[in-house]
Amino acid sequence: MQTSIVPAQRALEFGIYRDGDNNLDLSQNEVLRQAIGVSARDPRIGFAVEDTTAGRRGGALHTNDYTIAGGHIGDAHAGDAHDMASEANLARFVAHTLDEAQRSGAEQTWIDLVDHGAGDGGGLEADSTHHVMPMPKIAQAIADGVALHAKDHPEDAGRNVDGVVANQCLMASLGFADALSGVGVRFLAASPETMLSPGTPSTIAEAIASHEDDPQAMARAAVSDVMRTKYGIPGDTFGPAAAFDVLDLDPHKIGAVRASVKAFNDAATAAAHDPSARAALRDDIDAVDGMVRFPESKGLPWHADRPATATYDAIASDKRLSDDVRAKASAAERDVDALVLAHRESRGFAPFGGSDYSDAAGPTVHLPTDKKQIDPWAPAISETDNTFYKATDAADLIDSLV
Repeated sequence: MQTSIVPAQRALEFGIYRDGDNNLDLSQNEVLRQAIGVSARDPRIGFAVEDTTAGRRGGALHTNDYTIAGGHIGDAHAGDAHDMASEANLARFVAHTLDEAQRSGAEQTWIDLVDHGAGDGGGLEADSTHHVMPMPKIAQAIADGVALHAKDHPEDAGRNVDGVVANQCLMASLGFADALSGVGVRFLAASPETMLSPGTPSTIAEAIASHEDDPQAMARAAVSDVMRTKYGIPGDTFGPAAAFDVLDLDPHKIGAVRASVKAFNDAATAAAHDPSARAALRDDIDAVDGMVRFPESKGLPWHADRPATATYDAIASDKRLSDDVRAKASAAERDVDALVLAHRESRGFAPFGGSDYSDAAGPTVHLPTDKKQIDPWAPAISETDNTFYKATDAADLIDSLV
């Protein structure tokens, strides 16, 4: 008598891609300990891990690959250090995570990127190879990984990456949201601001798995989990984020944002030929602080990454501007706001000198008003070399303002 083996129905396969090839190696190791605890509490959640690290004692850099299920590590392999800023390497990991999702019958697959982040400039900083992965290439690597899985497993070709957790600084941006949506990712969980390591806790996987049929409830639970997490020691604790969002990357919503932001940018560019309108636009944009709102942040490129909803609202409310410009700013505000499934912000984030983030709901938009804010770290890091920036005529608007 023969029997068929039916794979366990796992709610979530959660891939942790942890780049310890930099100064965050020891502190971000905490997310792996958290993952073991999550899997012990909830057998519906499994983890695929790629961890490049020097280890707790600071030895030779190497890469550990393994799975976590039921509170235990399995299928462990150690080898030479991978280049975690390599598009091909990330693609292989995405394919492997999807393979694990197929094997376990997972309902959802999410990828957690654990490292430094640079907003629309990218992330996954590898010190040993002296580069970061540009933001568009992160999205392309995810697409390549999905294609690799489909090629090797045509019977499972419909499986995709459902969501991305960016345990990286500054990654809740319109540019990154647009890029991920373009390769089929449905959700982005990220902070618009610099994060504090260890960053996003792996317990976010429990929030995702517990609400697989209710995106709104999932998003609220995920944001709550991140914003109530505390690290440190009793009497001296800190949270990982000053603000955190879960964004809906539905292609129709992202398309609406592209269209309305482009319409606003074009209208504002034309209006800026009038010196008084140009001055009003600059006033409104400058009135909304960009990111890296902490002491000693002078010279960092992300001061021009402004909360998009607050920025468009400021412009829409300015009676010095034409009805057309204000209406188009209001439409952009509405469409950006529609992406936000859940958000939470600190009104006084102690680690950043008590900075107020009450206006930082939702993703950022890159809007410099000073030439020094335009890609000061290019070509190593560019916030303008991406599809969203180009498709929305952002360069024309910025040229008219600076």
